[in-house]
Amino acid sequence: MVIRLLAVGRRMPAWVTTAFGDYARRLPRECRLELVEIAPGARSANKNNDIARAVADEDKRMCAAIGADMHAIALTVDGKSWSTEQLAESMREWLADGRDRALLVGGPDGLGANSLARASQRWSLSALTLPHPLVRVVLAEQLYRAHSILTGHPYHRG
Repeated sequence: MVIRLLAVGRRMPAWVTTAFGDYARRLPRECRLELVEIAPGARSANKNNDIARAVADEDKRMCAAIGADMHAIALTVDGKSWSTEQLAESMREWLADGRDRALLVGGPDGLGANSLARASQRWSLSALTLPHPLVRVVLAEQLYRAHSILTGHPYHRG
């Protein structure tokens, strides 16, 4: 199974790339984590038309990056909150199911309507607003932590 993190945004700080890569490398091949960066749409200051057009552009690229057979999960503020243990249980189900997963992270103005419609689940990492670079790191770390629970690895207890 591949977990593909589809995230709007490019040119992340080095600490984000390093931390994400560290956790992604720790996951085994049967639970591989990949990052696909989606180019952000062009925005101008305070122009609602530009924002709508930017979100539509991101939405089009996001939907194109979701594989036809992938189970898509949108990360949204209004999504369901999961504990680490609940994520581990979900990961157990994902591994048993065998289908690849796509985790969708929108840009500064959120996910577009088509991306939201394509997702069969909505997940909220926090009621707090997290910076997009940090979301990548938190997701990678939590996926690794959930996998460590499933395999009895001591990382989770540390």
